[in-house]
Amino acid sequence: MDTKRAIIFANGNLPDLEPARRLIHTGDTLIAADGGTRYILALGLLPSVVIGDLDSLTSDDRQRLEGSGVEIRQYPRDKDDTDLALALHYAVEAGHREILVVAALGGRLDQSLANLALLTDPRLSTLRQAQGGLFDVRLDDGIEEAFFVRDHATISGNPGDTVSLLPWGGPARGVTTEGLRWPLRGETLYPHKTRGVSNELLGETATISLKSGLLLVIHRRRA
Repeated sequence: MDTKRAIIFANGNLPDLEPARRLIHTGDTLIAADGGTRYILALGLLPSVVIGDLDSLTSDDRQRLEGSGVEIRQYPRDKDDTDLALALHYAVEAGHREILVVAALGGRLDQSLANLALLTDPRLSTLRQAQGGLFDVRLDDGIEEAFFVRDHATISGNPGDTVSLLPWGGPARGVTTEGLRWPLRGETLYPHKTRGVSNELLGETATISLKSGLLLVIHRRRA
């Protein structure tokens, strides 16, 4: 099992490289989902592996990667999974238990929604239970992070950061929060209501728990 954190760079929008650079720690494994390679190269770094159909990878970048010994896993363009899905599966199979996905939002709405939906894969929930709650996958561009809560989670940030709680696919029941300006105490959040939108961090951390359902958390850091 690879206990190091994996950071997957997708091919969505990345409005500012510097917040993304601050996400990277020494020892992180960098994975490029096809066109996400350009962001890693722009940061002056190299990925450990590039995965996808490579229709967004320039010939110059490919030559540079191959010359540097970077592993390239090419798939047919007519495939059932997106490049990001393939990269996420690779990271899970490699044994990574903490995964950040960068540049997965923005641009095409269908791609953004599909990227969010990838994190609802029941297999990820099974892995989390098997690892005693130590399995964590989040989308993050350094400014905004998004992840799903099935039981409990912690948010780390700064006072005044915006935190929205959105029930996904049905009601989220028994939602309780600590460390948010407007606390919830065993409440039910419904998809057709906006009860959980635009809360705020009071300090540097907050906790969220729920008894049933699935809750999408969107945490936007203050500039």
